[in-house]
Amino acid sequence: MGVIREVYDDLDTDVEFEKFEAAVNDKVEQMGGLADEETAAMLIAHELRDEEVNGIADIEPGMEDVKFLAKVVSIGEVRTFERDGEDEDGRVVNIEVADETGRIRVSLWDEMAAGAKENLEVGTVLRIGGRPKDGYNGVEVSASKVEEDLDAEVDVQVLDTYRVEDLALGLSDVNLEGKILDTGTVRTFDRNDGTEGRVSNLSVGDPTGRVRVTLWDERADLAEELETGQSVEVVDGYVRERDGSLELHVGSRGAVEVIDEDIEYVPETTDIESLELGQTVDIAGGVIEADGKRTFDRDDGSEGQVRNIRVKDGTGDIRVALWGEKADADVDLADYVVITDVEIKDGWQEDLEASAGWRSSVTVMDEAPEGAAGTDAGDSAPSPPSDQGLGAFSGGGSSGSSGSSGSSDDTSAANGGSSSDATTTESAGEAVEFTGTVVQAGTPVILDDGTQTKTVDTDADLGLGDEVTVSGTETDGRISAEAVEVHTGAQR
Repeated sequence: MGVIREVYDDLDTDVEFEKFEAAVNDKVEQMGGLADEETAAMLIAHELRDEEVNGIADIEPGMEDVKFLAKVVSIGEVRTFERDGEDEDGRVVNIEVADETGRIRVSLWDEMAAGAKENLEVGTVLRIGGRPKDGYNGVEVSASKVEEDLDAEVDVQVLDTYRVEDLALGLSDVNLEGKILDTGTVRTFDRNDGTEGRVSNLSVGDPTGRVRVTLWDERADLAEELETGQSVEVVDGYVRERDGSLELHVGSRGAVEVIDEDIEYVPETTDIESLELGQTVDIAGGVIEADGKRTFDRDDGSEGQVRNIRVKDGTGDIRVALWGEKADADVDLADYVVITDVEIKDGWQEDLEASAGWRSSVTVMDEAPEGAAGTDAGDSAPSPPSDQGLGAFSGGGSSGSSGSSGSSDDTSAANGGSSSDATTTESAGEAVEFTGTVVQAGTPVILDDGTQTKTVDTDADLGLGDEVTVSGTETDGRISAEAVEVHTGAQR
């Protein structure tokens, strides 16, 4: 057995012996007789040991050229660029490859880029050699050699349509179907080259989760054209990371198209009674208070806006501050809402408060999804009532849920303490007098006396916390106020 074969047999490599032997002979020739076959074979073996990695997960920036086997999962567009001091433009195409340990982006340059666009297909298994580096989306490999391996197999599934749970950093050419949970407004910004960019956001969910979708430039207007509740397909998106969360981005190649299929989304929310200061969580429940929107001046002179609502599930209730464009969300009393990515902060009177900012989504749902937080396991989740019906969200918490007034004329579906089988008896056009605290100012006013809540139509200028007595005619649970008395000293 020759010395080259002996060194080769000690290697754990996929390189064929004939190629190894040829590389050794080339090395002997390159060194001009300074190395014999054994020395050259040891040098080639050392290079191979340094280059071979067990999988994509082992590749790190700073390594010398690495070699690995992977399957192509996506192929980008060929881009051209000008090289300094050269007449001919350069070309590059990024491909996404994967093995059982992970995914990585590989850059193919010039002739390799042209060949990839003409001959490479998703699902092809490649032997790749190149240098790892830090890229925009993490570790990338700048390829020096790529060749197809027809005999090798890589156990990686290539998906035509992704689900939220399938998304991974660096993926491109992603098609994903989901339901629109929230839409944003178009924002503009200045790029470094002096041009103006445009961006907007959607929140999309499917049975496996939800993801924030970022729309760039000509696609940004889609956020104002699409509606919450529509089922859509995101086409040719690419996955990026922001603040530790994955986002699906849509640029000039991509699209968001409305589809007929009804996509189910079941939120994973946290019980309100278990919320703790400093958490960022998703919550859901019925709206039992809804203040009007307020504007304010920021320190930089710009105008901001905020709206406060109170959300209640079967375990408790919490005040939620909707900031910025979230204050424009179409949320009314007795709606069932899912609010994502809220920050739990110190609130008024030492209570916890949920803050919904730019990353949050606010979704009004037709009914509480089965298994949502605060509902009894195994039972159908409560559906929001058509008008008042705030008692449908009772079962815990503190805001006016401690019992019925005991009078059939005064009991309504707005009674926070009524049981699920309580009946409602409303006298049409009955003259009434009601004293309570203003828990929603504006139009209409909502009063709460600790046992029941009343909706009042009035032009009186009332503020949150005012204790008032209203007299008027009650029809279908709504008081048309003829007189309003604010109790002196009772305002807070």
